[in-house]
Amino acid sequence: MLTLHHVRGVRPGHAGEPLAGYAVVVDGARIAAIGPYEELRAAHGDRARVREWDGVLTPGRYEPEGAALLEAAYHPDPREAGELGSEPITGEALAALGMTETRWGASARRGVQRLLAAGTTALSGPFTRPAVRTAVQRSGLAEPLGGRPRALTVGGAADFAVFAEDGSCLATVLAGRLVYRRR
Repeated sequence: MLTLHHVRGVRPGHAGEPLAGYAVVVDGARIAAIGPYEELRAAHGDRARVREWDGVLTPGRYEPEGAALLEAAYHPDPREAGELGSEPITGEALAALGMTETRWGASARRGVQRLLAAGTTALSGPFTRPAVRTAVQRSGLAEPLGGRPRALTVGGAADFAVFAEDGSCLATVLAGRLVYRRR
């Protein structure tokens, strides 16, 4: 299914001003078109689902220490909030938790959700814990060559984020799937 992402502007690369009035069409896991919204709406509107975002669409954020962040902290389950709180646990408190690979995997999944909510579309390793690597691979987050997400191009991966004027993330898309949406 085609999805037309209508935004205030599109910043195809990592720098520069956004292209005002532009939009992005996604077909499956790939970007099918980038261009002025009115042109894309005329060409694809009858076949595309339209998503409206009040922000700028970009390649997303890159977390160069993503693996280290996920492996150095325990992200408590909401059911543990009464006992452990809701913020990531590090240091001596982490050592006292008696972590298992299963618990690391669950923690990594919750940590990945925090990264997606911040508009992260790529991160780097190295990973030392198999459960953390598996959680990241299943999430769809990329480990980019060259150290950052690729620029948005027609035919390229549909990995991007939409940011509001205040810098907060409105949506994160990985392989064409909406994996985070601010409510």
